[in-house]
Amino acid sequence: MPLVSAMVSLMPTSPQPRATRSSSAPPSSAPLFSTPLSSTARSTLTRKQDRAVADRGELRAVLDAGLFCHLALVSGGSPLCVPTGYGRDGDTLYLHGSTGSGNVRTAAGGVDICVTVTILDGIVYARSLNNHTMNYRSAVVHGAARAVTEETERDRALRVISDHLAPGSWDYARRPDAKELAGVAVLALDLTEASVKVRGGDPAEQPADLDRDDVWAGVIDVRTVFDPPRAASYVPADLPVPPHIADRTRP
Repeated sequence: MPLVSAMVSLMPTSPQPRATRSSSAPPSSAPLFSTPLSSTARSTLTRKQDRAVADRGELRAVLDAGLFCHLALVSGGSPLCVPTGYGRDGDTLYLHGSTGSGNVRTAAGGVDICVTVTILDGIVYARSLNNHTMNYRSAVVHGAARAVTEETERDRALRVISDHLAPGSWDYARRPDAKELAGVAVLALDLTEASVKVRGGDPAEQPADLDRDDVWAGVIDVRTVFDPPRAASYVPADLPVPPHIADRTRP
């Protein structure tokens, strides 16, 4: 599935929320955990613990706001981290890749993997270089993925992934045929073991630097902006942009 063209704009404005998911998506059939995020040895923050968020709703919000994730695992004795598409259904994260990928086959074999989603919200300029930082929202999920082979779940998972990246396209574009489906692997990862870390606001200055009125400090907010759609060269000039695409570029 091709990535949607997007522009990252450094502008002094508040981060904007993502466009709403397409209403054509079916309601989630997956159960939602009602408990807060539970700490494990892997999910407990060891640094900047004040930035930890134990609210499971915040985990879902970060995952829903991201457009792609990074999948990390050990393959062939070497660490590997690759970007890939995903989608969330309840408290299950679905990822997809090529059936010909050895890394995907490794991940489907029950080994421990780690999936991360990070949203950059701002560049923080302090009066000292040591206190320069970023405002962000991040989620880290640990666990063993399972291969999704049952036809009904696999079909739903592919729709979830499609609706996450390109909402509305599942009911508009041609769906994968048997040959195409044979080349796609789908993984499911429960959101049982996860952590969320959030940083926002002004720089954290050293007391001595607060009196340095000759050095500017502040934040440049960062947001993802969808540019107007650009038709492919082979699309007829009189074919209108469908609403589910056109609406995504509007404020």
